[in-house]
Amino acid sequence: MNRRNLLGLGALAAAAVPLAGCQKYRSNDAVPPVVSHSPQPSSGEPSAAAVTEGGGAVPFEPGKVMLGAYVDLKGRSANAGIDLRRRQLGRPERIVHRYYSWTDKLPVSLGYVSGKSTLMLSWRGPEYKDVNGGAADKLIAKAAQRMAERKRPTLIRWAWDMNRDFYKWGGPANNKDTKGYIQAYRRIHRIFREEGADNVSWVWSPNWNSRPSESWNTYANYYPGDEYVDWAGVSGFAQAQSPGDMFDEFYETYASRKPIMIPEVSVVDRGGNTKPEWIASLREWIKAHPAVGAAVWFDTDTHPTSRENWRIDSTPASLAAYKAMSNDPVFIG
Repeated sequence: MNRRNLLGLGALAAAAVPLAGCQKYRSNDAVPPVVSHSPQPSSGEPSAAAVTEGGGAVPFEPGKVMLGAYVDLKGRSANAGIDLRRRQLGRPERIVHRYYSWTDKLPVSLGYVSGKSTLMLSWRGPEYKDVNGGAADKLIAKAAQRMAERKRPTLIRWAWDMNRDFYKWGGPANNKDTKGYIQAYRRIHRIFREEGADNVSWVWSPNWNSRPSESWNTYANYYPGDEYVDWAGVSGFAQAQSPGDMFDEFYETYASRKPIMIPEVSVVDRGGNTKPEWIASLREWIKAHPAVGAAVWFDTDTHPTSRENWRIDSTPASLAAYKAMSNDPVFIG
């Protein structure tokens, strides 16, 4: 059994810990030049990492990381929660992440999204047949028209965690039809293009840990193709895993082709200094992997299937570690 499968078994052991955004979130308001997040070595030797350009309408900026969050805090509106984070961090979120259901109207504007922030919409999917048969074409076209009306560069993360078994748009819920996922993704992408929604950047986003952990369900089997992906995203919620345990394999697979995003990330607090230390390790892992252009924290204490507090300020030490990452010049504000 390989390292990935062993780690997957460890993650599955904690059934109460979610590994991706929960179904509760129905809606709410050629290789280019070498770059590095860190200064070049004094010897003048180039970095060994080569990263791709790209990102589409939300471009990848070599040497910089957009640090953002999904903010949903108990007892606070979205606006109040995002404002709290602005005051704590001294800057707006670089990416504001929100969830929408398949039949929701995607937002033309959201008052709490700063002009310095980019909106990322995680848009739930239906079963593949509902897209691939053409029945949803009008719904998709209307969504595309709203995004075109929005005009501002916007990230869309359609049908994320498709390699997990808890969503109706996942391969396990669609008769293991990974090609059906690719067909649906490409159809939606085409309709958006035809409707003039060229302000959309497409985030393809599996989970690091496939479930079931079987060869047919590896995330590579869901990849729509370079033409259809602007950002390659991988999510992970750590227990004992390091950032490298979760993200190294994905990075090695896609970093030479697409800018990398971590669109959902957090860590279980195992007491003591474990959470702030993990945040510090994420900061260093990202800086050592120059194709990573965005990281989005799952900043909430309202998750319906877990008592885990994923907030950045769950403890003073955790907030201090997160602020240190936010204040690092690599993580642009």
